Amino acid sequence: MHLSLHQNTPLGILCCVPLLSYFLLLTQLVVPIAIVTNQLTKVYISSYHHQMKNIGLFFLVVVATFVVAATAGSFYQDFEITWGGERAKIYENGNLLTLSLDRASGSGFRSKKEYLFGKIDMQLKLVPGNSAGTVTAYYLSSLGPTHDEIDFEFLGNLSGDPYTLHTNVFSQGKGNREQQFHLWFDPTKDFHTYSVQWNPASIIFSVDGTPIREFKNLETKGVPFPKSQPMRIYSSLWNAEDWATRGGLVKTDWSKAPFTAFYRNFNSQTSSSTGQSLDATGQAKIRWVQKNYMIYNYCTDIRRFPQGLPPECSIA
Repeated sequence: MHLSLHQNTPLGILCCVPLLSYFLLLTQLVVPIAIVTNQLTKVYISSYHHQMKNIGLFFLVVVATFVVAATAGSFYQDFEITWGGERAKIYENGNLLTLSLDRASGSGFRSKKEYLFGKIDMQLKLVPGNSAGTVTAYYLSSLGPTHDEIDFEFLGNLSGDPYTLHTNVFSQGKGNREQQFHLWFDPTKDFHTYSVQWNPASIIFSVDGTPIREFKNLETKGVPFPKSQPMRIYSSLWNAEDWATRGGLVKTDWSKAPFTAFYRNFNSQTSSSTGQSLDATGQAKIRWVQKNYMIYNYCTDIRRFPQGLPPECSIA
């Protein structure tokens, strides 16, 4: 850069020439610097947004994983072994539980918390082969002489003969409301889901999402209904050869011991809503199951109740 000055240029201006030259030089430098700085800023902001996006995605994945884990739970977290010692075992980081029965003892577990209304799901794979005389029980129950109880019980049988699924409902200490079914699959070959949906309006038993029984709240008709006693979940594998298979005619073959049942994928959904009974579709499914697979219904057992069937049996 070259400045041409006249010889008569005032002294004040001459004094300012170095400053002016510096200013012009600085101006020529600042403009490209600003351009470069602007580009660097854009790159930084873009990189920052990209990193924050990745952090956000990572955070969402972590949260989602936590939610799923909290929903699924584990046998370590949700249950405790109550009897049978080493015959009851938890495997696969709490995702699988087994109960075993031998001549000396059976085994069992229960939930750590109590439930008052909600939906309970458990997947079971039952004792294979000759399971005659054995009972795998899976149920909810409170304690005391006026306890409430909601039962699934699986009665073993000889190899090749079907299991009997036994259901019952106790309210205020009174049961005698048995319904029994054969299943439309072999419950020893794979895991199947057995569910209880319990609300103030009804109790619904389901197998693999298909309702098989509904016990409605008919308190207005004088029928007690479980509604005020919180219940724990229990399960056990035990010897009941005096009644379980063909009324006790077939005994347990201890040469086949130990007998083992498997549990996984426990899930609970608590609810304080008023609840509803089954809709028309659900009622149609129950009729299909009861027509094709029910083998005993207390509501049709006139011999057992010579003084008259329980009141809920005559109420549509």
